[in-house]
Amino acid sequence: MSERRVRWGILGVADILRRVMPGARLASSAELLAIASRSAERARTYAAAEGIPRVHESYDALLADPDVEAVYIPLPNSLHHEWTLAALAAGKHVLCEKPYSRHPNEVAEAFDAADGAGLLLMEAFMWRHHPRTKKFVELLPEIGRLQTVRTTFSWKMEADPVDIRLERGLDGGSLMDVGCYCVSATRLIAGQEPIAVHGEQVVGPSGVDVRFTGILRFPGDVIAEFTSGFTTDHEGIEAIGSDGSILVADPWTSKIGGIAVNGRDVALEPADAYHHEFENFSRAIRGDEPQLLGRADALGQSRTIEALYRAAETGASVDLSPAISA
Repeated sequence: MSERRVRWGILGVADILRRVMPGARLASSAELLAIASRSAERARTYAAAEGIPRVHESYDALLADPDVEAVYIPLPNSLHHEWTLAALAAGKHVLCEKPYSRHPNEVAEAFDAADGAGLLLMEAFMWRHHPRTKKFVELLPEIGRLQTVRTTFSWKMEADPVDIRLERGLDGGSLMDVGCYCVSATRLIAGQEPIAVHGEQVVGPSGVDVRFTGILRFPGDVIAEFTSGFTTDHEGIEAIGSDGSILVADPWTSKIGGIAVNGRDVALEPADAYHHEFENFSRAIRGDEPQLLGRADALGQSRTIEALYRAAETGASVDLSPAISA
């Protein structure tokens, strides 16, 4: 295993950093070297508080830093693609916050750019890196033939007219913010891509969905249902099979910890998903292990999200059964 840590730069001083940074600092393969913001003063203040040695007064300046090897992008959804392409063009590996894009053509373009430059790109679904997620999948045979998956992720948003998650122009909405986790979980548990989806949404005053419910059908008569939203606090995953069920009460935030399978509690050691995410991608950059998530998963996510929005807007189910390769 390589002993040289990957030197990271961060584009933007986003609110999510307060959850990301403690875990990222635990990654023995990563060094948090630099940060940039559109507000130089904000970047300097944050860097001083977090002990980040370098501050750049623009995103472009950080991308021009020859010592930065990899970039973490926690910008608003609508900026993911633009700055991922810019980072790849500057020769940086990219870890981009989820969801990468609701447009499959952008996902394909980004991975083509990464492949062409000999760089790595990963969509940052931190929950997929948590050891409990791996254990959940390992336990699936205990419930027999999978039949139903139910997932929820919603949180009560305080009244804030400037919250970027409510901005239509920034690709806001509950499906993009938290429902994408549910889509990720149903695809992982089903072990394949959906063949049809249906969606229902409640649109708020700003024009984005504040609640979204989706139904996904998979081969083998597996049906998944999820709900996301900004109006109540709830989360969970339940997989139901012919011989039982598996339940996780807090799959995304991991505040509680364990898994219940057929009435039996499976305890796990505490872990930080962001730690494992930064560790995995840094080691992948050094060639020490494969990255957990790549092109196929990101495309599956984007195609499903795009189809769900289309279904909600038209009121008709969307058929995804013809496989599309990219």
